[in-house]
Amino acid sequence: TFAPTAVTAFVAATATKVAVYVLLRFMFTVFGFDYEFQAETLKNVLLPVALVAMFAASLVAIFQDDLKRMLAYSSIAQIGYMLLGLAFLTHTGLMATIVHLFNHAVTKGALFMVAGCFILSAGTSSISSLRGIGRDMPWTTAAFVAGGMSLIGLPLTVGFISKWYLVQAALELGWWPVALLIMASSLLAIVYVWRVVEAAYLKPAPEGVTRREAPLSMLIPAWILVGLSIWFGVSATLTTTAASRAADVLIGSSQMLWEE
Repeated sequence: TFAPTAVTAFVAATATKVAVYVLLRFMFTVFGFDYEFQAETLKNVLLPVALVAMFAASLVAIFQDDLKRMLAYSSIAQIGYMLLGLAFLTHTGLMATIVHLFNHAVTKGALFMVAGCFILSAGTSSISSLRGIGRDMPWTTAAFVAGGMSLIGLPLTVGFISKWYLVQAALELGWWPVALLIMASSLLAIVYVWRVVEAAYLKPAPEGVTRREAPLSMLIPAWILVGLSIWFGVSATLTTTAASRAADVLIGSSQMLWEE
């Protein structure tokens, strides 16, 4: 959170997924399909770790006043969703993990870009400094709202697609409590996203403070990612098909490796 915003936007969208990718390669290339999909011990480890990440990181995010720090803890919670998909040890769960890798990259990249716009105008990343900024920076704030909706997992956003497949994977196994926990964790995302929305739209702006809308050079990249988060939320065929094929390849190559 202390890195330059341009760096954090890139890191949040890409580098945070490296660990999940490495875990995928180890699970399906090193250990193999037969081991992973029959290893109850692995499932018993990944499932609680994923659930703890989802809820603990979201709870910590709620109490942050620094916008970038709040988004960083949110990323930890989102990685929990990715681990949860792996913990199911099913094709649908693996597909949910892969599709969320892309969906979260788009959403969180947009939100960190928006955070950069806020910081440029307000001079700080403090959420309390964003009071009334929705009236001064309508386009930037609207982009944050759209990205926040995706983070929550509302319909017509990529976040909804990810959670839809996670819930589906849980229900396929008959894990109703886990499906309910996935939906409950979204309520925590509503809380920390709402804190920013409340400050931007419902609280009075500080007196004597002049804030201007972010330049187009910053708004356009942010809105491109916001547009993608909505586009692939409305028409998810491309991402879900690619994720399904990737899951097939991982499982298939793993089986071939161990048959040899």
